[in-house]
Amino acid sequence: MSENAENNWLTNGKMATVERLLHPLHPKTDDTGNKVTVVGTGQVGMAAVFSMLTQGVTNNIALVDVMQDKLRGEMLDLQHGCAFMKNARINASTDYSITAGSKVCVVTAGVRQREGESRLDLVQRNTDVLKIIIPQLVKYSPEAVLMIASNPVDILTWVTWRLSGLPRHRVLGSGTNLDSARFRYLLSEKLGIAPTSCHGYIIGEHGDSSVAVWSGVNIAGVRLSDLNPQIGGEQDPEQWRRMHQLVVESAYEIIKLKGYTSWAIGLSVSQLVGAVLSNANSVHPVSTYIKGQHEVQQEVFLSLPCVLGRGGVADVVRQPLTAEERARLHASAKLMHDVQASIHF
Repeated sequence: MSENAENNWLTNGKMATVERLLHPLHPKTDDTGNKVTVVGTGQVGMAAVFSMLTQGVTNNIALVDVMQDKLRGEMLDLQHGCAFMKNARINASTDYSITAGSKVCVVTAGVRQREGESRLDLVQRNTDVLKIIIPQLVKYSPEAVLMIASNPVDILTWVTWRLSGLPRHRVLGSGTNLDSARFRYLLSEKLGIAPTSCHGYIIGEHGDSSVAVWSGVNIAGVRLSDLNPQIGGEQDPEQWRRMHQLVVESAYEIIKLKGYTSWAIGLSVSQLVGAVLSNANSVHPVSTYIKGQHEVQQEVFLSLPCVLGRGGVADVVRQPLTAEERARLHASAKLMHDVQASIHF
C-alpha cells in the first residue's frame, strides 16, 4: 500500500464499521490550542520534541525537514508511542503548510561548521538557510512566537528578527538557558545542594564570551559573594571561576565524547516552550534584544533574564551587575555586532 493510500485508509471516517461504532454529536476539531512546530529533525530537534511530548508541554507537534525519509521515520516512530502519551498528534512534512496555526515555532535546523571554515562563513550559510525557513513560518503562523535553537544562536536570533518583521518580543533564542542550567548543576555538585535550589545566571553570548553573574549567585537568598568577596575573580583563592570555564567548555567536551549535544538542550527548549504556552510569566535567561539594557549601544540579541509568557518576552529583568560584569557583557555585545556587520541579507 502506498503512503497516500495508507493515509487515506487510516483517516477515512465513512467506513460502515466506524459509522456503526460512533454516533456523532458535534464535529471534531484538530485544534489543541498548543501546537508547536519544530524545524529540523536532527539530534537537537528530536530531543526537544521528545522532551515536550513526554513532559506534557504539548500534545500537538508539526515536524519540518528537507530530508523526507528521515522526517517520515521520526514521525512514525513517535506516532507508534502515542499510546504512552497524552493523545499526541504528530505530523510531518517538507511542506510548511503543515505548520499552520502554531503557537510556537522552534528552529533547530542549520548547517555544521566545515573543516577550515570560519565562524563568519558558518553564520552566512545558516543565514541563507533561515532565509528559506522564516518567511514560511510567518506565512502560516503569523501570530506565533519564534524560538531559535540553531547556532550561533544569538546572531541567528537577530537574523530571524530581521527576516521575520515580527516585534522583538516574539522572537527569542534559547540563549544561555542551558548555560545557566549547567552552571547550577556544577554549583549543586560543589555545594551538595539540589540544582533547583542553586540560583545563578550566565548571561551574554551562548558561547565563549558568556558572563557568569557571580554577584547574584545565591542559596536561599544567601549570596556567595557576601561569604567570599573575591568569588569568581582572578584573585579568588578558591578559584570558583573555574566553574564558569567548565560551563563554556562543556559543549566542546560532550561533542568530543559523543559527537553532538542533544538531551540537555532538548530539555531546555521544552522548558522555554512550556513557559510560553502556559503563559507562565517565569524567568529564564534567553536571547533577546538588549540595546539600551545595561548601557549596551549595539543592536544585538544576547541573553538576559526574561519573563516569558504567551506573547514571548514580556519583561527583561533589570539585574544588578558589577562594573566588571557589565564590561564583559559589553565585550560580548561588541563581538556579536562585529560578526553581524558582515552578514549579507
